[in-house]
Amino acid sequence: MSRDMWDPEIYDRYADERSRPFFDLVGRIAARHPAYVVDAGCGTGDLTAELARRWPEAEVHGFDSSPAMVDKAPAGERLSFSVGDVMEWTPERPVDVLVSNAVLQWVPEHRELLPRWVGALAPGGWLAFQVPGNFDAPSHVLLRDLCRTKWLEWLGDLVRHEPVGSPAEYLEQLAALGCEVDAWETTYMHVLPGENAVLRWVSGTALRPVIDRLPAPERNEFLADFAALLNDAYPRRPYGTVFPFRRIFVVARKPALDG
Repeated sequence: MSRDMWDPEIYDRYADERSRPFFDLVGRIAARHPAYVVDAGCGTGDLTAELARRWPEAEVHGFDSSPAMVDKAPAGERLSFSVGDVMEWTPERPVDVLVSNAVLQWVPEHRELLPRWVGALAPGGWLAFQVPGNFDAPSHVLLRDLCRTKWLEWLGDLVRHEPVGSPAEYLEQLAALGCEVDAWETTYMHVLPGENAVLRWVSGTALRPVIDRLPAPERNEFLADFAALLNDAYPRRPYGTVFPFRRIFVVARKPALDG
């Protein structure tokens, strides 16, 4: 695989739909005057800038493993960005609010990461993350099945079934660490415009490792086959293509020193 498989332009085609869960997540964080806010897996940094607007007194830092994404990050007062891996990141100071939006599904070991992140919080600090929960949806089942066919030699090791936990699992884990936890799930009914709408959506996320791995002739054949399967599973309507998308949300608050 290439060192940077992310294409910011493809990812941003559905920026409004992708950003809505971020605002739903952040809206449940009740921090009043945080001094240091971190966006783990910040992507292009556009939503990181929203954190600076939400908390106008805070220093806000975003980091992402993709140099292409970080290169697109906006400049701004109290905003900083860096390239970094979520598994290796260690803050230089206690964090008052740590946000991770649609990142941990890419990290198989993220359940082991969560105690470290709670440990990085200041007393009374907040951890908030959101992950897709649609891995049993046709978009992902069909992709897994297709990877197991004649493309198995290229794509067999990319097949993952359920890389995230349930809201109940995350609640149990974080509550055991002493946190007060709010965990829930939501299914968004996105209405996508244009032809091959679901294929275009997943080309910025789940399909990126596949596209990066396949040689050009095989890639084109794979995409044509996958598009046909998706169009059957998600038929286009006169008003667009309905794409149900389940997401899992967790907001946890570390105990304050005064209990």
